[in-house]
Amino acid sequence: MSSKHHKIRVGISIGDFNGIGPEIILKSLKDKSITDFFTPVIFGSGKLFTYQKNVFKLQTNFNYINSAKEAQGGKINMVNLTKENGNVEFGVPTEESTKMAIDSLESATQALLNNEIDVIVTAPINKDEMMKYGFAHAGHTGYFEEKAGKKAVMFMVTEDLKVAVSTHHIPVAEIAQNISKEKLKKQITQLAKTLKEDFCVEKPKIAVLGLNPHAGDGGIIGKEEIEIIEPAIKELFNNGTLAFGPYPADSFFQPEKYKAFDAVLAMYHDQGLAPFKTIAYEEGVNYSAGLPFIRTSPDHGVAYDIAGKNLADETSFFEAIFTAIQIFKNREEYYDLMSNRLRPKASHANNGIDEDLPIENN
Repeated sequence: MSSKHHKIRVGISIGDFNGIGPEIILKSLKDKSITDFFTPVIFGSGKLFTYQKNVFKLQTNFNYINSAKEAQGGKINMVNLTKENGNVEFGVPTEESTKMAIDSLESATQALLNNEIDVIVTAPINKDEMMKYGFAHAGHTGYFEEKAGKKAVMFMVTEDLKVAVSTHHIPVAEIAQNISKEKLKKQITQLAKTLKEDFCVEKPKIAVLGLNPHAGDGGIIGKEEIEIIEPAIKELFNNGTLAFGPYPADSFFQPEKYKAFDAVLAMYHDQGLAPFKTIAYEEGVNYSAGLPFIRTSPDHGVAYDIAGKNLADETSFFEAIFTAIQIFKNREEYYDLMSNRLRPKASHANNGIDEDLPIENN
């Protein structure tokens, strides 16, 4: 459904409620004017959130509903997945909190696929605990890839810095064997497409980092740059994609360097996320690029160490909400623009006069 006809409906999965998920959700929605900008739809438990809002001394009121289809604009909607009292044990993952995290995620995702919400924002989960109870993925990204039937690129974004990673949650020992020329070409192509459609960048410039120290140092410290990464970049560049590199990762993340590009592709998780989280601090957002729907999350985890202490900063989650909203709007505008460009112009039979032009009466 187009955002021209309603405020964007933001579905929210609550993550592990013994972590900081409910706290950052509640704090992100604490301003009473928040529903002027979008319609929140939380997939959780009314009793659980009532307990937590009292812990954090917040005055949030909910509109309790049984389905996302019942969500009302101007209200913070809570899809009540259970009417039981939740047993909160801050800082400790439990069977109850883990199963609720799975239920919340699956319910929100189904609503997204049913077009009952427009975007989804996911609070942090405990991946290890969820896998013990049947969750088959090492994180949100793999889960949404399965639902979409498409590969996603983990894309960490702020206004000034956008970093994608070629490999996600795999052991360091397996990184090199999971990098190939064709895979890199697909990922860089997808990044360029995402920057155009979702971030309004007309001619995206993408920097690609090397895998080895000093980007292989001419083959002395590894051959992946020469044999895989450079050929991928060269082929794409020759076909019009503005990809550059490979650059040594240890010296790349200086403002005068990374700000010259619209996005960066790192070869593995920590190579990209360590500098990103250092630079972005609490404003970073994780975006699953390349999917037919829009999913964002904060760039941090469950933070059991501060759960229940009223210390969690909601900035990243708040940014995740508004990043999802902006991407939704950008994507709508892009598709509308492309549709108008591609729409054939009707003409009058036999005279070739374009109907879009005014006809002068003499």
